[in-house]
Amino acid sequence: MGKAKKLKLSKQGPKVSLDKQIEDDKFAKPSSRSKVRTRKDEDEEYVDEHLSKRILQQARRQQEEIEEDEGISASGSKARVTKLGNESEDSGDEAEQEDEMDGDYYEDIEVDEEDERALEMFMNRNPAPRRTLADIILEKITEKQTELETQFSDAGSLQIQDLDPRIKQMYEGVRDVLSKYRSGKLPKAFKIIPNLRNWEQILYVTDPAKWTAAAMYQATRIFTSNLKEKMAQRFFNLVLLPRVRDDIDEYKRLNFHLYQALRKALFKPGAFMKGFLLPLCESGTCTLREAIIIGSVIARNSIPILHSSAAILKIAEMDYTGANSIFLRIFFDKKYALPYRVVDTAVFHFLRFERDRRELPVLWHQSLLTFVQRYKSDISTEQREALLQLLKYQSHPTITPEVRRELQHAKCRDVEGMEVSSQ
Repeated sequence: MGKAKKLKLSKQGPKVSLDKQIEDDKFAKPSSRSKVRTRKDEDEEYVDEHLSKRILQQARRQQEEIEEDEGISASGSKARVTKLGNESEDSGDEAEQEDEMDGDYYEDIEVDEEDERALEMFMNRNPAPRRTLADIILEKITEKQTELETQFSDAGSLQIQDLDPRIKQMYEGVRDVLSKYRSGKLPKAFKIIPNLRNWEQILYVTDPAKWTAAAMYQATRIFTSNLKEKMAQRFFNLVLLPRVRDDIDEYKRLNFHLYQALRKALFKPGAFMKGFLLPLCESGTCTLREAIIIGSVIARNSIPILHSSAAILKIAEMDYTGANSIFLRIFFDKKYALPYRVVDTAVFHFLRFERDRRELPVLWHQSLLTFVQRYKSDISTEQREALLQLLKYQSHPTITPEVRRELQHAKCRDVEGMEVSSQ
């Protein structure tokens, strides 16, 4: 037999009756010890009101898109094609667009008339005609009609093919939207253009010359993100560059949306340099105002040293225009650790003007001063002596003494090498 269990009697005072003790033992009694529970998220930061509102907006938008997609799939493929042309896709809520558009913007620029006249003396007197996307498309169409088209193997070459009338009609509708676009939604059909093989031909149908500045900014975002570098280079050269130059020429300043478009284009720095900056310098017609505005984009944004070094090499080897000095000075001011080959090319760029009898603009002297201040320790002793000799032929009353002082106190790269070897 098992042992009998002992009854547990509550420890009450002797005055408590037995029936009362038994009654009390039937119920659990609260403990006198109090537990303090701390919430795990007590020390964490809560989501602020603005972010919560945006999260809810995004969730609501996603739910609407899911419902729309379900409606499209139920209506069949024919309705889907129509929906593609007519329905618009949100390119970000207004708060998101405002966040993206926040940032640096150049101040109103006052151009000195004397500097502008001095710059015009070095401009190309017989510039090559500017080519736009429309010019190239028309040339290719003419070649095809006369059966003289060439087989292109380059990924960035233009593909011409007969367009379906329905597709052409749809993108003519997109053209009408982009000619009036201010903010908000963009047509879905426009967003798929970078994925098309004949994207340039389709883009021509939308008539980029009539896009609003806001539409050009959104287009630059889309094409910079989705096109390969060679194709993005063609977009910058054939669409963005002519539009920016025309806007500056007409309004004497650059629209804010176009300025932001240039900043977005720098996300593909190689394509920007080859498709926008270098063609602008090679044209020989870049004005002082254009150089200052576009230079401010370069100055205020980070660019990899590899692309900047290549740009300095190309600009230094070009036929001289005043705009070249502006861009070189801006690149020098970014204080890159340039390779010696780039530094040598910049030195030879300045030495070319030793026997030039023209009166060089102040911009040239400013560019030389900036170069000497930043890279005086990267030049050789021979180059330093050649630059000091240059100052005898090309001088400015206030800038040249500063250049001479910097050169005389320079510790050249070959001197440092000799000191290390002697130790």
